[in-house]
Amino acid sequence: MTNIHPNQLSKKETYRLLTSAVAPRPIAFVTSISEDGVLNAAPFSYFNLISAEPPLLSISIGRKQGHQKDTARNILQVGEFVVHVTDEDNVKAVNETSMNLPSDQSEVEKVGLSPTVSDVVGVPSLKESKVRFECTLEKHLVFEERDSATDFIIGRIVNCYVDDNLYKDGVVRTDKLKPVARLGGKEYASLGKIFELERPE
Repeated sequence: MTNIHPNQLSKKETYRLLTSAVAPRPIAFVTSISEDGVLNAAPFSYFNLISAEPPLLSISIGRKQGHQKDTARNILQVGEFVVHVTDEDNVKAVNETSMNLPSDQSEVEKVGLSPTVSDVVGVPSLKESKVRFECTLEKHLVFEERDSATDFIIGRIVNCYVDDNLYKDGVVRTDKLKPVARLGGKEYASLGKIFELERPE
């Protein structure tokens, strides 16, 4: 076994190690809106559900050269956002939104995505996603290390949108959703083989 101490690695080296080891990771495709009304969209793979009651999810958003990314800043200013599930049909468009644009320009417009009115929050959702979670900001934490910082966002899910073709008996048909996960580097993964295991009594 090889022992690797993160405090002896650069930020880039730590990122490459962790993202290649912890995989697959779900991808949160997040829309947020600035105080000036610019609709932002960006993907984040440091993301997961953290609780069913209350219904909470988390997103880690690393700062760039000490500055908050548009998504984090918008969420903190407006207090709302929408998380879309990334799937085989929208993953290429999701990837395109990771481009570096000035904060006064919209990735949604640039990529040609289709905004639609959300049911509960004021931030628009995107029609290209079959599963969406409308969220309000529950908690914000900042983690600082060396010359870097991360905004840790906890969102409360206030509305779930699921395409009718995917929803049956209270669950989302994962096989029909065809979610896409992030691996290390530029690699992604589709769902693959599905199997079941009985839990012990």
